[in-house]
Amino acid sequence: MANVIKLRKGLDIQLQGRAEETRLQLKSNGRYALVPDDFEGVTPKVVVKEGDHVKAGDALFVNKQYPQVRFASPVSGKVTAVERGERRKVLCVRVDADAQQEFVDFGKKDVSSLDGQSVVNALLEAGLFGYIDQLPYAVSTNPETMPKAIFVSALRDKPLACRFEYEVKGQEKDFLTGLQALSKIAKTYLGLGIQPDLQAQLQQMGAEQFVTLNVFDGACPAGNVGVQVNLVDPVNKGEVVWTIGDPTVVLFIGRLLNTGKVDLHRTVALCGSEVQKPVHVDMLVGEELSTLLSNSYDAAHSVRIINGNVLTGRQTSKEGFLGAHSSEITVIPEGDDADEMLGWIMPRLKQFSVNRSYFSWLQSPWFCSKKKEYVADARIKGGERHMIMSGEYDRVLPMDIYGEYLIKAIITGDIDRQEQLGIYEVSPEDFALAEFVDSSKLELQRIVREGLNILRKENA
Repeated sequence: MANVIKLRKGLDIQLQGRAEETRLQLKSNGRYALVPDDFEGVTPKVVVKEGDHVKAGDALFVNKQYPQVRFASPVSGKVTAVERGERRKVLCVRVDADAQQEFVDFGKKDVSSLDGQSVVNALLEAGLFGYIDQLPYAVSTNPETMPKAIFVSALRDKPLACRFEYEVKGQEKDFLTGLQALSKIAKTYLGLGIQPDLQAQLQQMGAEQFVTLNVFDGACPAGNVGVQVNLVDPVNKGEVVWTIGDPTVVLFIGRLLNTGKVDLHRTVALCGSEVQKPVHVDMLVGEELSTLLSNSYDAAHSVRIINGNVLTGRQTSKEGFLGAHSSEITVIPEGDDADEMLGWIMPRLKQFSVNRSYFSWLQSPWFCSKKKEYVADARIKGGERHMIMSGEYDRVLPMDIYGEYLIKAIITGDIDRQEQLGIYEVSPEDFALAEFVDSSKLELQRIVREGLNILRKENA
């Protein structure tokens, strides 16, 4: 039986534009790119040059610090460009796909006969190992430090998220194979939501032989893998756990072992209030978004396109590429053309708020059982100001840490205090909701990332 963990803190933000659970078939324009910034903490070293021909599964770049960690091309084709930015930073490696796809054959493997090191070696060879992250530091992990445990979250609960239960239909065998492979490396925990479908299927297929199932009953961010680690087996100084917050990565691993090929297909929700017909599509990691976004929204409107969800995703454009961990492409109003009479003094019944400065609090999940969906734009609605110790973060942060004190310690650079307050347990996404409700308008995710990067350098 699965363990049920009840969370009493958090916040579900109901937005308009949820994708229907139907799939739209798209024809790709053949342009792809792998973006190193999708893999936090990786310093890329490009191992191909313009004009080279690669197969799906061939390495495009490696982690400079750990050269054995390769990153595979999603398609076969011609390398058309290695784009660089300031100080020759690698922005992306572009590949134009062949009409007929070729795959590197890594060989099918019987996962039951593999040990942990064999699984790691298979992932390194195929260029999939870099999709696994770690705590502390919330970065792409390295193969030289074995974890005390592995945490996988199959619960997507951020606004407009693509439900994994929908994506995994018909691929349960690959998912189970991936979980079994991870369990060979270390004790593996799988976090699920309260919906019984996937849990029942996994139990019927015998998943509990390999992994410990935990059901998280609560509002967002219950699906954050960092929250799940904190509630199940917290990370102390000197310890390492591997994390997979994107459950599609487990499918990547299972497909590799079952077929011997790298298959980076994933289901993506095209969602947001500006999308004319929100729907799901199957895309490859690194696929250009122009095909997906063509005629999907009114070009006359000023919009923000987000690679990911509204809380943690990155701003992009039609010429951008699907992120390695993105399960949503979200389109919302930019808000720069909003013209509101009397501005902030209006009661704002149609805009979501968690405090009583807007009258819409009467319809918030904390006060009203009826779920009203809102249209949110990209405006901050206020400037950065002094930090207010009001307990705002604690209402939406279901972790055993003092969020406001930790942020203050990071801002002041007090490393000893950061360690005492649990910085090894957190990742930037854990503070996404706190950033949303923060009346001080601080960029909490950026602050936490900078703090983790400094701590990582200090401890290197």
